[in-house]
Amino acid sequence: MQVSSSTVVTYLKSLQERIMTDVQKRDGGSLTIDAWRKDPIEPLQGYGITQILESGDLFERAGCGFSHVSGPSLPPSATQHRGELKGAPFEAMGVSLVFHPRNPFVPTVHMNVRMLIAKPVNASAVAWFGGGMDLTPSYGFEEDAVHFHKTCRDCLKPFGEDLYPRFKKWCDEYFYLKHRNEPRGIGGIFYDDFNELGADRSFQMMQSVGDHFLKAYMPIVDKRQNTPYSEQHRAHQLYRRGRYVEFNLVLDRGTHFGLQSGGRTESILLSMPPLVSWAYQTRLEPGSQEERLIKEFLIHKEWI
Repeated sequence: MQVSSSTVVTYLKSLQERIMTDVQKRDGGSLTIDAWRKDPIEPLQGYGITQILESGDLFERAGCGFSHVSGPSLPPSATQHRGELKGAPFEAMGVSLVFHPRNPFVPTVHMNVRMLIAKPVNASAVAWFGGGMDLTPSYGFEEDAVHFHKTCRDCLKPFGEDLYPRFKKWCDEYFYLKHRNEPRGIGGIFYDDFNELGADRSFQMMQSVGDHFLKAYMPIVDKRQNTPYSEQHRAHQLYRRGRYVEFNLVLDRGTHFGLQSGGRTESILLSMPPLVSWAYQTRLEPGSQEERLIKEFLIHKEWI
């Protein structure tokens, strides 16, 4: 392992600050900055910074959390593909965000970049990286999907032509509600347990993913934020948010890692939308925009 955790932490804090400064500038709402530290008597040690904007004109909730923690034993969610590291002490650092816009025509977005270091007894430390970004629209626009995926491709291109197809497929398969037989959104890129470029180059790739987030998402926000919408559009948005909640609570490894390792619950669950709804056996009108989302966008396809 070559890259130091302090170098990664410095980058992650800077990334959080850049993103949330941009969000507040666009929204104009009040930004809450909550610096926290774990109680010294708890097994999990560390600290973090949660930055969140709620009830804004543009975003109902835009939360971005930084954390840097360590613990005596890797939780099961982190070792399901690395059995040899079961029970090893660990150090984890990352930035994770989810933005829930007010306008139904602006998509929800998620981005995460992280590094995890396992420190097995009588063996060298093992570091790996994970992250990605994905888009979850309530109403589909092909040009938005194409722009998002092109930016994802561009951020990975300097590190290998094969990475975007691999990470795009990984994203499609990961952000999938098995109990609904339905993708969560239109995808993007996702990777985990990654160290094949070596620690330094893998960290550079992680930085590229983080640095391309605003380029991938904000042009879509600018294009859709003033689109007129009705109560019907709003009701559909809240219904689609229900799928988002189901995935995060039932299937997401990041949520499970945070809760299993004794993380700070309030910060782990900042991804939850402020308002959401479920309806029994909702039927979409044939030929409607809502049905088009299901048939033309919530499918696995090549956008570029």
